[in-house]
Amino acid sequence: MAVPTLVLATRNEGKVAEFKAGLAGLGITILSLSDFPTCPEIEEDGETFSANALKKARAVFAYTGLASLADDSGLEVDALGGAPGVLSHRFAGPEEDDAANNAKLLALLSGQPAEARTARFRAVLALVWGAGKETLVEGTCEGRILEKPRGEGGFGYDPLFYVPGLGRTLAELSVGEKNSISHRGTAIKNLRPVLAELIEKGELTAHAHRGGK
Repeated sequence: MAVPTLVLATRNEGKVAEFKAGLAGLGITILSLSDFPTCPEIEEDGETFSANALKKARAVFAYTGLASLADDSGLEVDALGGAPGVLSHRFAGPEEDDAANNAKLLALLSGQPAEARTARFRAVLALVWGAGKETLVEGTCEGRILEKPRGEGGFGYDPLFYVPGLGRTLAELSVGEKNSISHRGTAIKNLRPVLAELIEKGELTAHAHRGGK
């Protein structure tokens, strides 16, 4: 029997490894856009995480003919009305780096007390396995923004994102600890039963690659 195949709409090897670990044991072949080098880049111009994730998953499904999974994620700060949100990766500008994004965030929150610095990381996963066959799952990680960075690990806003239940920032956690509580890790856990049901029903099947190597 053909093994069901899922294409991850990313070329980020770290993200691919996280998805493969989180979805291990489902009896599914997991590919990524690295297996489809001619797949065109997809502009993330949606106003919500859901819109961006769905756009990517639909585009990759249309290109490959295989069930496709995409994610979009970012930081939501309550005192900033949910910003930076979908602009998290380019908060300080499209050419700026993590340090610039963190500096802008700290400047906007300057003078705010700890109780007003609540925030969360949110990840939305979009799964598309056919025309009109799609679903969304999400995961969040609650915390607050510190006044200065702590920790050497992680990336992005991790050094500023303090998790009260652990007493540490995401940048102070091991990779395993972070994955166990992270927004993307939680979303992947929420996706597992959805995928398992589709596999059991035979809705995810192996197809001939349209745009592969």
